[in-house]
Amino acid sequence: MNADKKLRRTTGKEAMLFGICGGMSKFFNLDASLIRVLWVVATFLGVGSPILIYLVMAFIIPKELA
Repeated sequence: MNADKKLRRTTGKEAMLFGICGGMSKFFNLDASLIRVLWVVATFLGVGSPILIYLVMAFIIPKELA
């Protein structure tokens, strides 16, 4: 794993709402659609508090540099 790799929110066309799922997909090297589907499934199954976690991440995780 690259030591310089940091979790950042995506911007532009990759970001749908706050860019959290796009940033996670880059960080974990997965498809953004897969991350989004997993997030929606976790929300409907009531696993933890995905909506609250998403909002907290939107304010904590910095945007990627242009």
